[in-house]
Amino acid sequence: MRTVFLLAAFGVAAFVVLAARLYQLQIVDNSKYESRALEHQLSQNMITASRGTIYDTNGKILAMSAEVENVFISPYEIDRDGHDAAFIAAWLSSILNVSREPIIEMSLRTYSQYEVVKHGVENDEARRVREFIAEHKLTGIHLEPATKRYYPNNSLASQVLGFTGFDNDGLDGMEKRYDAYLTGVDGRTVRLINARGTDLLFSDYGDHFDAQNGNNITLTIDSSLQYYAEKHLAQAIIDYDVQNGASCIIMNAKTGAILALANYPNFDPNDFLSLGSREIERLDAISDETEYAKAFYDAQLRQWRNRSLADTYEPGSVFKIMTLAMAIEENVTSPGEIYNCVGSMNVLGREEDDPLNCWQLWGHGEQTLVEAMQNSCNMVSAQLALDIKAQPFYKYVDAFGLFDRTGLDMDIEGSSIWWDESVFVNRFNHSQLTSASIGQTFKVTPIQMITAAAAAVNGGYLMQPYIVQQIADSEGGIIEVAEPTVLRQVISEDTSALVRAILEDVVNEGTGKNAQVRGYRVGGKTGTSEDVEKLSTQEDGENLPKDYIVSFMGFAPANDPEIIVLLLLDTPSHDTGIYISGGGMAAPVVGNMLADILPLSLGIRPQYTEEDLREINMDMPRVTGRSVAEARDFLIELGFECEVVGDGESVTNQLPAPNAYVSSGTKAILYADAEIPRDQVEMPHLFGMSYSTAKQALESRGLFIRSVGAPKSDSRAEVSVQSLPAGDLTAYGSVIEVTLINKDAVYRN
Repeated sequence: MRTVFLLAAFGVAAFVVLAARLYQLQIVDNSKYESRALEHQLSQNMITASRGTIYDTNGKILAMSAEVENVFISPYEIDRDGHDAAFIAAWLSSILNVSREPIIEMSLRTYSQYEVVKHGVENDEARRVREFIAEHKLTGIHLEPATKRYYPNNSLASQVLGFTGFDNDGLDGMEKRYDAYLTGVDGRTVRLINARGTDLLFSDYGDHFDAQNGNNITLTIDSSLQYYAEKHLAQAIIDYDVQNGASCIIMNAKTGAILALANYPNFDPNDFLSLGSREIERLDAISDETEYAKAFYDAQLRQWRNRSLADTYEPGSVFKIMTLAMAIEENVTSPGEIYNCVGSMNVLGREEDDPLNCWQLWGHGEQTLVEAMQNSCNMVSAQLALDIKAQPFYKYVDAFGLFDRTGLDMDIEGSSIWWDESVFVNRFNHSQLTSASIGQTFKVTPIQMITAAAAAVNGGYLMQPYIVQQIADSEGGIIEVAEPTVLRQVISEDTSALVRAILEDVVNEGTGKNAQVRGYRVGGKTGTSEDVEKLSTQEDGENLPKDYIVSFMGFAPANDPEIIVLLLLDTPSHDTGIYISGGGMAAPVVGNMLADILPLSLGIRPQYTEEDLREINMDMPRVTGRSVAEARDFLIELGFECEVVGDGESVTNQLPAPNAYVSSGTKAILYADAEIPRDQVEMPHLFGMSYSTAKQALESRGLFIRSVGAPKSDSRAEVSVQSLPAGDLTAYGSVIEVTLINKDAVYRN
């Protein structure tokens, strides 16, 4: 009986243990074992969706996705089939240029059938992986279709576009802001497999989910305008040895559409982690590894930063556009109003020994409002502000949108720095008011400044700036379309017309002379401001040279603006020999930019006067093969000078070469059965020379001249920049470009 009892007890206990174990397996751990079973019984292959394409306003591709492959391993298959995981890791590491250790770690997860070794493998590497698999008869190494982001124009509009990470997620710029639109939805196929990892025969189980490609975005950016903005910005960095970067925005003055947005330094989104050569040079002097790593990271952030939107600056005299517009709208002045500038003025709220000074310390004397703007007179702008009064002035600043971010990209836009209204509107202190009238002691972003200035010249309408033209799905269906949006009318159309006319005079006769473009009506305003945050002193107390931000706001055609341009150069070097000012540095850059943009990109034809025709640059026609007499007569009729070398009857060669772009009046050399010298020529030092003197210096060495900037007939024009440095060697017959600036338009303002 005792034995029966023990057997029964043992049976009950065994049943309880078995029941508990079954409960654990079937109830508690059901999800875990079901998941493991599915891992071994189901195979999934991802179908990668293509990220949407980004186009410019003319349909040119700025960012696109191309087909590549991902390489992944199945640790389950490698372990099941007895392959050497270390051998596989070593070879894949070598072929794909990735670290070996992470591959070994992946191979230890023998329950897994999907571990990505490398994303975005291109054709050559993919081919070598396939050869490796075939040669060693390996299982557990696979390739799957994927996409990779490419930027076909390299650094063009890099801070606008941003970049994607290695998993194709947007990390910066438009790629980040519109990531939800650009990112597609991956598809997949699901199938039933056996223990060997092959499809089960006669199984109907399986499913397929198509990938949904991302949406396409069309920007308002025009690639041609963007190219010219970046080209001239990069050249300005070199010409003026700009230390702290530069920015340029080109906007449609009537609609607010951003046509180009450039910053320096920039980068190549295809290789966004690398630095540009100029940035690398700055790091070469750092020997400490920790310090170098930090400086390298800071340099990366600097070149990714869209400073046109994110950074603030003192606009300086460019802001006088707004002061002028307010004063005319408030009827406190008129073009013929007479003012007297004695060089300084006492201002309520400032100490007597700290008056407000004009940049021309001895004053401009008596002048009309128009002449005061041509001279960029601080005293007249301050007097206009006092006549407007603080409360209306403050309201106009608000109406021009300078207190609010524009909304172009709220994620990165900086905020202006202004006084609180209770401080600004103080009847016992006019210091803030008069300082503001000349663009000092407050800060705005470049995008705020150009948006406000556009309102001053486009008829008075503050436009909402925008950079996305439309968003469409992968089939072409329109999702969103942007339309020009008027936020409000700040000044009347009559006031705006008068502002345009006065600013055109600034370019024709004033500090903006160096922005003139032959055949076009251009208006604008120069600016030069101290970078107060960088003012410092040496240890012994001696003042260091001040840092300046030079700028120019230009628009064209002046009578009916299509485009408006703002250019900033942050801290030009004092060592270039060029007087640091918006009129001497920023204005000629914008003028050269407009000379490229207006005829080629916007299709606005120049209207040349006879004087203009004597000033413009021209293509040298081909005259080889013609008789010497015919060729000479033809060139002289076009306005060229001529010299014949040799005794032949026909022209066998010529300099400048056919289609060379040279100044009108250039002396062409016709070779009649004579050889062109093949010597290298040393560049002369042209800085400070008049056009005629520089032309003669070049021609005496067998070189030719092309001029940009101020008119070559201007008696006050001189060379400020030459396209090749003095002392460099160049081929005989080369064309050298010089930038001419009017000496009277280079002072700080």
